[in-house]
Amino acid sequence: MHIRVRGAGHDYEGLSYVSEVPFVIVDLINLRTINVDVNDKSAWVEAGSTIGELYYRIAEKSKTLGFPAGVCPTVGVGGHFSGGGYGVMLRKYGLAADNIVDARLIDANGRILDRASMGEDLFWAIRGGGGNTFGLVLAWKIKLVDVPEIVTVFTLDKTLEQNATKLVHKWQYVAPRFHEDLFIRILVSRLNSSNQGDGFPTDGPLDVLLSRVQFSTRYFKAKSDYVYQPIPEGGLEGIWRFFFEDEAQSSQVMILNPYGGRMDEISASAIPFPHRAGNLYKIQHLVYWDEEGEEVAERHISWIRRLYSYMAPFVSKLPRAAYINYRDLDIGVNNIKGYTSYVQAKVWGIKYFKNNFDRLVHVKTKVDPSNFFRNEQSIPSLLSGRTKVINEVHHSIKNNMMHAII
Repeated sequence: MHIRVRGAGHDYEGLSYVSEVPFVIVDLINLRTINVDVNDKSAWVEAGSTIGELYYRIAEKSKTLGFPAGVCPTVGVGGHFSGGGYGVMLRKYGLAADNIVDARLIDANGRILDRASMGEDLFWAIRGGGGNTFGLVLAWKIKLVDVPEIVTVFTLDKTLEQNATKLVHKWQYVAPRFHEDLFIRILVSRLNSSNQGDGFPTDGPLDVLLSRVQFSTRYFKAKSDYVYQPIPEGGLEGIWRFFFEDEAQSSQVMILNPYGGRMDEISASAIPFPHRAGNLYKIQHLVYWDEEGEEVAERHISWIRRLYSYMAPFVSKLPRAAYINYRDLDIGVNNIKGYTSYVQAKVWGIKYFKNNFDRLVHVKTKVDPSNFFRNEQSIPSLLSGRTKVINEVHHSIKNNMMHAII
């Protein structure tokens, strides 16, 4: 039976709580203790906590300390940190996973390990190699970062008639080169779209961060891309045409997050997350809908797949990179029975992890050879895969011999 580990929320493909094979959920909802040490500028965060809860507990203790994680407060830290985790401070301080200094993990043998006892290879793998792969992380020790007591946040709305195409085109050249204290991202959506993002008020009381329930829940499908060269104006105009289609009447959005700064300085192999220097920005493609039914879902999913196909000439290639925390089961070959060979996994693994994929497989084979922790896109163990292949080959040979005798 599969073991699925459920944190606090925002699992894009639902792999932590659904499966087409028998499975058991390990729910971390009660592991939510957060201990902030202002003097040491660190915190221990249990894996069932949300990002919002973490921000709130830091703010209780200090107005000049923070942590570079995501913008959606209901995201669970367990999955977020496991896949890298980014937010508006990535150009200043890198990813959440870049600022993890220790962890407590249960391995496949039931041992509780910290950084010293698990070793540097496993500690490297869990900081960006994806959740529910190498073990069950109980808690993370994070390094807090210095922040100003007051920051400036602003939004500018521009339409195509207000020269938006040229603005976006120019943004690609300058946003990754701005000072690391400045983060300017772009959200592309249809005018009067009902998309509400995370839905949390910006001027409400601080305790809104403690809510573990999203303000609105909708059906959605997401994809991701990385951009190395600026998209020409003609290419951008082709994107806008997708947003004028009938399928885009509800809520479609592209979020462009600039890189540069600290992201250019950290090695692509420092942790499993490989998308560093050379990237101008990352794109998150999203489509939302409210109506139920397979036909409605297929229509919207078809829309985002067509947009994704259109984007191919303008984004990273060989591989076309993707972000593991925006897990996408459209990428690669997935075996719903829970066994994924190395060859199958490398199709999507190279997109998520690039040259770090083989090192992740090596660590997985060492620490969880039987592939106890797994899902449809977890890192495979070479030993469990080899055993499975040998059994299948023997079974095939036996059947063929029986047929030959008959």
